[in-house]
Amino acid sequence: MKVMKQNSYRLLRLINNFIDLNKMDVGFFTIELKNKNIVKTIEDITLSIVEYTNMKGIEVIFDTNCENISMAFDEEKIERVMLNLLSNAIKFTSSGGKIYVSVYDKENKVEISVKDTGIGIPEDMIDNILNPFIQVDPSLRKSVEGNGLGLTLVKSIVELHDGNILVQSEYKKWTKFIIELPKTIIEQQEEDEITNDEFVDTRIERINVEFSDIYSD
Repeated sequence: MKVMKQNSYRLLRLINNFIDLNKMDVGFFTIELKNKNIVKTIEDITLSIVEYTNMKGIEVIFDTNCENISMAFDEEKIERVMLNLLSNAIKFTSSGGKIYVSVYDKENKVEISVKDTGIGIPEDMIDNILNPFIQVDPSLRKSVEGNGLGLTLVKSIVELHDGNILVQSEYKKWTKFIIELPKTIIEQQEEDEITNDEFVDTRIERINVEFSDIYSD
């Protein structure tokens, strides 16, 4: 039963990624910008996976140079970006490794980074790693699930925010994804707040979907 449920999450993730990428191709994929504290959003997402990384023997370290950066972004989409990056970091980092998540205020932009001490990316693959169906190491396919669409979706969501994403890596040592987003504020109407319990339940479900490639027990 547990294997069936996990496979259903993997299938849902694959379908969601295909649908969203197709929407982007025809211009139907949109983002809903709201003014929020992006530092809190990134920190909350990071903390939500700590219990899982602890079980894997991986240490997660969060850092920021500012506790409150209010800006316009789609929280659900940025959460999906972060869960994709964190999923990859966990997937390719062994027990005893570390994952560093940071949010830095850079005057007119915000820099968000996820760095891991995993297997790294070969130099000749770095420029293409954000393209569809690219696998870091095909020899890992039997032990590591993945379809190569997650990072393509990450890049597209970041670009919809008028941002950009950079990839740095040293093969067999570390990989770092750096996201730069413009600090913009929009005028918005007041809306009904989602309760914390509802938001937590939704995040747990998203984690189950986005992390479906790395759950093994």
